[in-house]
Amino acid sequence: MARNDVLETGELTDTSYYILLSLVEARHGYLIMRNIEELTEKQFTIGPASMYTTIKKLLTAGMIEQLGDEVDKRKTYIATKKGIELLIKDVKRREKMIMHAKLIFDQKGEDVE
Repeated sequence: MARNDVLETGELTDTSYYILLSLVEARHGYLIMRNIEELTEKQFTIGPASMYTTIKKLLTAGMIEQLGDEVDKRKTYIATKKGIELLIKDVKRREKMIMHAKLIFDQKGEDVE
């Protein structure tokens, strides 16, 4: 399956996941990157090129939208209803993945907590 189809299957990349999660509230580019760093305690960072490439894909897929006019040349984005639904679906998918891993590790006597 082509990489562009990932958004349609409900399987977000980590970059798409964190950008979409950050856009539950309206934010512009710098605030998106900063929010992700704060949320993940700098365990996950996104550079401007990667972020804007992903934003373009999310816009094209209808997962986010640009709000109003650019203020101070900053484009502000927010998740759409479709984007929120995809994010919720992906969270559930990730929870199942974690459950499967914990089950296997538990069977092997490994503690992942």
